[in-house]
Amino acid sequence: MPREINVHLIHNGRVITVEELADIRETVTSCCGLSRSELALTISEHLEWRSASGSLKLDTCAKLLEKLEQQGLLKLPAKLESRGSGVRKPPLLTERTAYGEPLEGIVGELGPVQVVPVAEPDEVALWNEYVSRYHYLGYQQPFGCTLRYFITCERGLLGCLLFSGAAKALRERDQWLGWTTEQRRRNHGYVVNNSRFLVFPWVQVKNLASHVLGQAVRRLGDDWQQRWGYRPVVVETFVDQEYYAGTCYRAANWLYLGQTTGTGLPRKGKSYTSSPKQILVLPLVANFREVLCSAGVTP
Repeated sequence: MPREINVHLIHNGRVITVEELADIRETVTSCCGLSRSELALTISEHLEWRSASGSLKLDTCAKLLEKLEQQGLLKLPAKLESRGSGVRKPPLLTERTAYGEPLEGIVGELGPVQVVPVAEPDEVALWNEYVSRYHYLGYQQPFGCTLRYFITCERGLLGCLLFSGAAKALRERDQWLGWTTEQRRRNHGYVVNNSRFLVFPWVQVKNLASHVLGQAVRRLGDDWQQRWGYRPVVVETFVDQEYYAGTCYRAANWLYLGQTTGTGLPRKGKSYTSSPKQILVLPLVANFREVLCSAGVTP
């Protein structure tokens, strides 16, 4: 029998009041025929629990329900058996992403170079295939809100860019911003990460990378607003010095903050190590600290 409670709790920066807890428990009890994911959808809608983009925080709500079950406050339905391993297969490589003809010179010789948003399913599949084939990290399903771009010119495709969810917590970045843990949890969505930047290996064009970065961040705010309904205020990235020096980011006026430790956030039963990476950031608006350190931003 779930035990009674008389205090609220905080989950992922959100205060859950005593009344809300009572409503959650009542919903779980009265909607016993729903699956866990359907319960998370129902409860997140009821709580108006949304991310900066306006989308429901389904994963966060599901984790809250599991936490409440672990504390003996409610009883969730059994988990449905997963189909298959749940591991995403890498994109199938085809002739359309075969190695291209060498392209050399300077960026001014290419004619207009553009970063073009990728939206149509076939374009997304092609983007995924290129990144899987030629980026040293390969392709992984991006986190959170995302924007893909192709780099193009009159001679064809030159590369790919991806902007996605920012690192959850990062000491150097968080100290530079000056926000509190609560402010970070609340306004985290207003920082985005340039998580992939690929210039195809057959493209050897001087100053192309910094030119593309400058163009991309100039249009990122408008594109993100159109796609997700709000404007980010800071963009970050990580550069692995085993592969790159980060010169193009510095040439595009990004700020160097330091290096990662090479370890992820501490999680119970989970750990990983990797090579330390440069941390670079770029403010997109002048009052970025005011926005990120506010009590709450309305998208």
